[in-house]
Amino acid sequence: MPLLWALRENLRMTGTKFGCGMGLCGACTVHVDGVATRSCTLPLQGVAGRSVTTIEGLDPEHPLFAAWVEHKVPQCGYCQSGQVMAAAALLAENLSPDRQQVRNALSGNLCRCGTYNRIQNAVLGAAEVGHWEPGAEEEQA
Repeated sequence: MPLLWALRENLRMTGTKFGCGMGLCGACTVHVDGVATRSCTLPLQGVAGRSVTTIEGLDPEHPLFAAWVEHKVPQCGYCQSGQVMAAAALLAENLSPDRQQVRNALSGNLCRCGTYNRIQNAVLGAAEVGHWEPGAEEEQA
């Protein structure tokens, strides 16, 4: 059984989407040990003993969520969990990516609505928020 179906059917975590079933569209992207990974082609036994994070597991305060709204990314929404997960993996590795690095990191994630420029702007906007760390306290002015 692929990880995607274990997440959706067994655990009822439906934020990760089924798109193509071949690992080509990116809708099923999750993090496995911090790396953006297609869950539709990854056998469940392939994650034994490893850390899996879905869109439900990202901190609700992650700057990507606010940037998504600010840059008006949402349309149909189907690709968004995969896009956000790919972007979060990029920002975990590279706190200040340039536009080409964002394009490269998200190149395997398809958007039927064609909001690629908005998605890229949102990722760059989230990067501008600063070096965000979960649970880190705000500096006092």
